[in-house]
Amino acid sequence: MNSLFADITRLLERTYAASGVALEDCLIGSERCEHLTRLAGAQARELSEIARTFLRHSGDNLFIGIYYSRWLIEQLERHDPRRGLSDSNIAHLIAFVEEIDHALHASLAFRRGERGIATEDFARNLELQARVDTYLVLLLFTAFFRKTQRISRTDRRWLRFHLFQRENPNAFSDPNLRGRYLETTELAAQYTRMLDALNAARRVDEIRIFHALDYAGKKERILQLMDRDAN
Repeated sequence: MNSLFADITRLLERTYAASGVALEDCLIGSERCEHLTRLAGAQARELSEIARTFLRHSGDNLFIGIYYSRWLIEQLERHDPRRGLSDSNIAHLIAFVEEIDHALHASLAFRRGERGIATEDFARNLELQARVDTYLVLLLFTAFFRKTQRISRTDRRWLRFHLFQRENPNAFSDPNLRGRYLETTELAAQYTRMLDALNAARRVDEIRIFHALDYAGKKERILQLMDRDAN
């Protein structure tokens, strides 16, 4: 899946900016993942076991670890999304894209001078951004396999179900994690509905503005856009 990893990384970097980090070099194995999970504490044990991103900074250096389970890689190899998206592989692709997105945007934020990577707002910002970007990546994958390259309403409903409705944030026992995923999922669902109404050029301009905002700024922009559409 190295080529899929590289393809998605290039797509995201073309949209935003080069991270300055060779993200493929940040991939880690299961033993390193287990070690970092223990260091991260009890909350980390509730996160997905099939894909995770670890962040740590020391001085002016950001350290990134991206983990994918062998099972996830096997599923993506068996049902390669580059040959078509289906119920058999969409959840696996979502997990795959989100971790690349976390790593990329953490790196870009760090380059902008943000150092509070351990804060809840930073975590929510990455999660919200990843949901938005993953939706856009899924649209591109879907359009590629349509003769007209047009996305139908049925396509969008199917993508939105898997990205915004299939998972249940209430399954987290930790109230902080539960709140994080409930809020960011709802915000991303609202924001992507607004993006759907834009043409391609305006959509790119909008998401570039959006990605540079901190979490409070993203929430404010979504509310502003909702108010504008309501009026």
